[in-house]
Amino acid sequence: MSNPTKGTCFCGAVEIEVSGPPEAMGYCHCASCRSWSAGPVNAFTLFKDENVVVIRGADQIGHFKKTDRSDRQFCSRCGGHVMTYHPQWGLMDVYAATIPDQIFEPGIHVNYGETVLRMVDGLPKMKDFPSEMGGSGVTLPE
Repeated sequence: MSNPTKGTCFCGAVEIEVSGPPEAMGYCHCASCRSWSAGPVNAFTLFKDENVVVIRGADQIGHFKKTDRSDRQFCSRCGGHVMTYHPQWGLMDVYAATIPDQIFEPGIHVNYGETVLRMVDGLPKMKDFPSEMGGSGVTLPE
């Protein structure tokens, strides 16, 4: 994907635009992402921070920081989740459902050591994160 792609929160008050290819796409199984997304797994699409721009509704974006590793951002009008900034990596996780025209091509499962939903799809299942992202680099069996 090289052309800009737009997405919105649930009500449309917040609109974002992503450009350039995603750095990674996959599934996170950690308890925090499961709780935040209200689902057994969270689909992520990571972009370089500078490739994500809020083009409408910046004043509607609320923030929640459970830890210093994740700045979760949502629409304060509808509560719709939009994205999460990860400062330690300089990456913005734009939730896959937020950008419906982006073709979602997952390549990895992270935090699979915490999963509550086993998935058999042939993708690598990382216990936590790849070593280059500060994790153990340990891969678990499907």
